[in-house]
Amino acid sequence: MRTRNNRDESFQQQKDELLSSGKKGSVDTYIVRRLLRYVKPYRGLLAAAIGITLVGSALGPLRPYITKLAIDDYVAKGDIPGLALVSLALLGIILLDGVKQYTTTWLTQLIGQKAVLNLRMDIFRHLQKLSIRFYDRNPIGRLITRTTNDVEALNEMLSSGIITIMGDIMQVFFIVGLMFWIDWQLTLIVLAILPLMLYVTLTFKKRVRVAFQDVRTHLARLNTFFQEHISGMNIVQLFDRQGSEYDKHSAINRDYRDANVRTVFYFSIYYPLIELLSAIAAGLVIWYSGIRMLDADLTLGVVISFVQYIWLFFRPLQHLSDRFNVLQTALASSDRIFRLLEETDTVREPTEPARIDSFREEIRFSNVWFAYNGENWILKDTSFTVRRGEKVAIVGATGSGKTTVINILSKLYRHQKGSVTIDGTNIGNISEKNLRKMVGVVMQDVFLFSGTIRENLAFGKPGVTDEEIREAAKIVGADRFIRKLPGNYDYRVRENGTGLSAGQKQLLAFVRALLYNPEILVLDEATSSVDTETEQLIDAATAKLMKNRTSVIIAHRLSTIQRADKIIVMHKGVIRETGTHQELLTEKGLYYKLYLMQHPEKMHLRTD
Repeated sequence: MRTRNNRDESFQQQKDELLSSGKKGSVDTYIVRRLLRYVKPYRGLLAAAIGITLVGSALGPLRPYITKLAIDDYVAKGDIPGLALVSLALLGIILLDGVKQYTTTWLTQLIGQKAVLNLRMDIFRHLQKLSIRFYDRNPIGRLITRTTNDVEALNEMLSSGIITIMGDIMQVFFIVGLMFWIDWQLTLIVLAILPLMLYVTLTFKKRVRVAFQDVRTHLARLNTFFQEHISGMNIVQLFDRQGSEYDKHSAINRDYRDANVRTVFYFSIYYPLIELLSAIAAGLVIWYSGIRMLDADLTLGVVISFVQYIWLFFRPLQHLSDRFNVLQTALASSDRIFRLLEETDTVREPTEPARIDSFREEIRFSNVWFAYNGENWILKDTSFTVRRGEKVAIVGATGSGKTTVINILSKLYRHQKGSVTIDGTNIGNISEKNLRKMVGVVMQDVFLFSGTIRENLAFGKPGVTDEEIREAAKIVGADRFIRKLPGNYDYRVRENGTGLSAGQKQLLAFVRALLYNPEILVLDEATSSVDTETEQLIDAATAKLMKNRTSVIIAHRLSTIQRADKIIVMHKGVIRETGTHQELLTEKGLYYKLYLMQHPEKMHLRTD
């Protein structure tokens, strides 16, 4: 891991140096260097592919030369046996060229797939390290575009781009060399068209690069829109927004279409221009050859071979433009991917983490300040203590900072001021793995992965036995409804638990937490989305789950936390009151008002 980090820092330094140099193409150079890192482990396959491609690039240019020999040395002289031999030689070259094409295609595809596999693994590994703040500001659809469309663009370049470009360039050199060998004057006529072709190609390159960047940007917007609206389709339909959302999608789709049409426009100009230049070169060669043939200064075989060479010469150049299309798309995609891989908004692990084998004394928040954005403080000078074995509840109105406390305790976010310690050790000095073995959280919005009930329950403890899973489910009260499902514990959960009720998902989350067996249990609004019957099941389960365990309970329903050892009342990020249920009722403060709001039948308790 250390080696990987050092390598990443080295690449970042290279990028900074290239960018500061101000040279055109510096960023592209940096991207290519990064890509070579993924190809390097397969340098044996790469060397074989390059070698076969370079050697095999001579096979195509040999065909017109053999055609010249056949016409001038055998057909013109009526040498039938010689013509048969040269025809067999031509057939052999064609067969060898086919073998070369097959071998290079297989090798390049293999290299591309292996390299892209490693790249995908690096992207997913890096995504797991990024902080929750990063996901707050980056739409899921954009990230999906990076890991699918952009990676596939790279795969295409690695599979059929770079090596093929090398082969095409080498083939051009072979063609020019043989053309000069046959007749240097006709060769100069053909090459006279080359400067104009280079100008057209460079102009095309500049325009199409920008166009492909626009295509990727609009594709990311389209994926984001799709992801959001498919996930929230029930809201769209409930509020009868199908028409307006269709119009929004139509506008985004039009932008994506227009970006693609721009690329098509550039190609529709470029290809005909290349064809026109090829035709002009062929016309000039035929015209000049005709003059020389009248003077008996040129043979028919030379003329025919040169006409073949013209089309053969411009074909690799056209291929280069196609490969350039692939290359430009891949470079634009690579830039986005490497920006993602260079994202530094990660949860920083301590260089020398403190080790806590078990929770012994207390959790202490001391003068903690926290804001998600700027100085829009969610927590303000927050201080409290949770002692080992205590059951502490945190209550307050929506937005008071209750869940933020949990996010900081579990290191999903880092606080800006103050300190949070466990047994006197700052949580910033505790590794995530060590901390999260101690702290288990049951969130308000339960997330279930696609897979079986058993796989979801064992998510935090992969080696758990089936008997332990069933026993935990019985304790929580989930076993009863699980056994009614088709396949019971092998029931396939659909995306995010679709088909299960909110209460059932909450019960599964409780089983998962019980199997995880944390020393510090956090319940974040764990009963806010369940009916009364399920709440009674959960209340009974939590009583068993919290026994001999330190617990922090976030709750809207005050009925669920009346037996807590301590209740912390928060309001607008500030702790307003602390005490037991009875003590806070006696004080007749904010908690007392919240209690009366939820239990209007207790209004007779009011004395003010």
